[in-house]
Formats: sequence, C-alpha cells, structure tokens
Amino acid sequence: MVADGSGTMASPNVETVSGTFTVPVFNRQGQEVGSVAVDAADFGGKISPRLMHEAVLMYEANRRQGTHSTLRRGEVAGSTKKLFRQKGTGNARAGTKRTNKRRGGGTAKGPKPRDYSYALPKQALRAATRMAILAKIRDKAALVVDDFGLPGIKTKEMAGILKALSLREVAGPAPAPAAEGETPKKPKKKNLSLLIGTDKLDATMYKSARNLEGVRVLPASDFNAYEVLRPKRLVLTRAALDSLRAKKG
Repeated sequence: MVADGSGTMASPNVETVSGTFTVPVFNRQGQEVGSVAVDAADFGGKISPRLMHEAVLMYEANRRQGTHSTLRRGEVAGSTKKLFRQKGTGNARAGTKRTNKRRGGGTAKGPKPRDYSYALPKQALRAATRMAILAKIRDKAALVVDDFGLPGIKTKEMAGILKALSLREVAGPAPAPAAEGETPKKPKKKNLSLLIGTDKLDATMYKSARNLEGVRVLPASDFNAYEVLRPKRLVLTRAALDSLRAKKG
C-alpha cells in the first residue's frame, strides 16, 4: 500500500482514471450521429487489473462441470495377485498388474469429480464489473447504437446492422507474400466478438443475434466482468448506458 496525494492509502495495483471519455453514437445504417460524454467517476474512476483477473477466474471456475474421473488401482478390474515370485526369475520385482506402472492399470492421484465453484464478495464483483466497463470505454472498444429498430426477429437484419457498424466481416491480417508464380491470397474476413447490452431483457434482440457467431445479447443488469471483458467490443443502447451510469455500487 502506498499513500496517494490526498494522504490516503491506495493499492499499487489500482489505476486511477479521471476525466471524461467520448463514446461515439451510431445509427443502424452505421453513420455516426453524435457522441456521449462519460465521466470516469460514473464507473468508480478506478481500474484494478488484479481484481478483474480474480473475478474472471471465479466465473470461469464456476463454469467448470468438474465431472472428470479416473480409476485408482483399487478400482481397476483385475486380479491383485503378484505377477510372479519375488526372486529367482531374473526379472525386476513386480506386484499386481493393477498398479499405475503398468498399461491398463490405475491412475496415481488422478482427478475425481469435484466442485470448483467459489464466490468472491459481492462488493468486489460489482466493482470489477464497473472497472471492466470503464476499461472498454477508455480503450475505445465501446460504442452506442441510437436504436436498433428491429420490427421482429430478423437475424439477417441484425447481421446487416452489425456489418454497417464495421463489426462483421472485418478484414483480417494480411496473408504471407505469395511465392513466384502463385496467385496472391486475399485477406480472410473475420467477425469481431461483441457484447450487446440492452436496458431490459429484449427477446427480439436476443433471438435475432443468437445465431450470429461471437455475438451475445444481455440486459445491463446481467453484466459481469467476465461477460464484458471476453468480447472485443461492447455495444450499448442509449437506455443501457444510462442504466449502467445510474447504477452506483
């Protein structure tokens, strides 16, 4: 712990973020129609990579099924009789064929079914979520869509909107130079992974995007550090951004 300018103690792993960030606002045609000023203080004004890392580890651990199982030497089928006598054969001494030293034998100290889940304090998880959102905004990996305006469940229309926002079919890295006499390869297109945040549970948005690779739709109330940090981009509706800014602690 070190003292900051105010005389209070601050952790060396916490980065203080201050000032105002500008988040671009786009319409469904992909045109920038304005911007929103976001104060870092709205999301706590601090970023702790260590806390976000701990939160992500917890969420990933809680996703594990823990159903792995191996057989110990006492559980493997077979006789427990000594393979041959201890002395007089010229061979190395040997016991049962169920030992972990032999093919088909048991596993020594192998994994057994277990529960990997654990919980961090709720206050720490809420802070990690705010830090993750602030990190996306600071790194210019967040944008606001004025209105998706989907009339119904339209996956093709949703894909078109995301493509207009330059989030789908983005040019990938340039391929290696072609050898003499070979046809130059075109750069492969890729889809950016993204999280679309809505103000409330929106079944139309969710069903329109659920078949799109790398796209996840969640209401702002369901955000957590893992869901925010995992994708490359964070896409918010105006109402979702207002909801997140109004949520303190």
